[in-house]
Amino acid sequence: MTPAEQSVLYQIAADFPIVPQADIAAVKVGFCLDDGGHISGFSMKDVSQQTLPENFGNLENLQSLYLQGNQLATLPDSVGDLRNLQVLNLNGNPITHLPDSFWELPNLRVLFLGETQLTTLDERIANLQSLEELYIHANLFKMLPDALGDLPNLRILDLGHNKHLLELPSDLGKLSQLEILYASDGQLQDVPDNLRHLRSLRYLNLTDNLFTQLPHWLGELANLVELRLYNNRLRDLPESLGDLVNLRELHVMNNRLFLLRERFGGLRDLRKLDLQGNNLKALPESIGDLKRLWSLNLRKNDLGVLPDSIGGLDQLVELDLRSNNLNSLPPSIASLPNLQKLDLRWNAFVTFPHWLDELEARGCLVFK
Repeated sequence: MTPAEQSVLYQIAADFPIVPQADIAAVKVGFCLDDGGHISGFSMKDVSQQTLPENFGNLENLQSLYLQGNQLATLPDSVGDLRNLQVLNLNGNPITHLPDSFWELPNLRVLFLGETQLTTLDERIANLQSLEELYIHANLFKMLPDALGDLPNLRILDLGHNKHLLELPSDLGKLSQLEILYASDGQLQDVPDNLRHLRSLRYLNLTDNLFTQLPHWLGELANLVELRLYNNRLRDLPESLGDLVNLRELHVMNNRLFLLRERFGGLRDLRKLDLQGNNLKALPESIGDLKRLWSLNLRKNDLGVLPDSIGGLDQLVELDLRSNNLNSLPPSIASLPNLQKLDLRWNAFVTFPHWLDELEARGCLVFK
């Protein structure tokens, strides 16, 4: 450790423990050394630290820095001297602004900048060309700069819980490597057309917004594996949704859906489907084409009848039909070989079919 590095530690705390490199992300306070004896990792979490010393940039070999949960309002100008920094966590600090030098960190790969007091995101975010993961959740943003689209290596972008966020930047569509996009819990009403170019996207979360419809091109996001849309105002889903042949989970609970289109059966790899809390009166026959489905939640809809094709869901393990208007069931349900739980409570049954006893006899849990 150099004298310059020691001087930083002395200004922060008299006794700062050395920890193994593998533990630096988990410890509350401590630092680790690289093979040359220089400080490569530094952690100081949840200790109400209000400032960092001006000479903090003397830690020029620092690669990971964990400062979450403090009382930092900004960072010293010398932060720009941390040219080797790769991981920086500033979550949960009352940051209101960042120094100009912050935008000159050439090797930063992972940045946590959530739960701060930031009201705007500087367009110089685009200077951080090495960024692969960016977490800017739970801030005070109403708008975000198009410069976010100029991060060619970005794989994960978390914009969630920005409760005042009105729209997504259209240039996000330029993020050809983006795999995960969180954009939940805002004031979003539209998805920019340019986002149809996010062909690497595997996970999309648009929950708890104000969407009444989704774009017709949604099915072009061919690599989507998980799609979360719950707690919006959706009345319909685009027909192209059925083109998402790699989709495994679809969460659309607590919307206003009144129908599912016949092309819905194109979701051949779907494993989990949650439609709780909508206005569905019927299901398409094509629901039986979801041969890999193991969980189907239809609770709190307005279903009066189920299609016979539901008996084709050979992998179905749990079927929740609570709080509908059902007074009969298709006999094909009795043939579901893997069904372990069937919930029929709070429907309109006067009598129940005799084959429910057979389901129970083979180990299926039936609530009625």
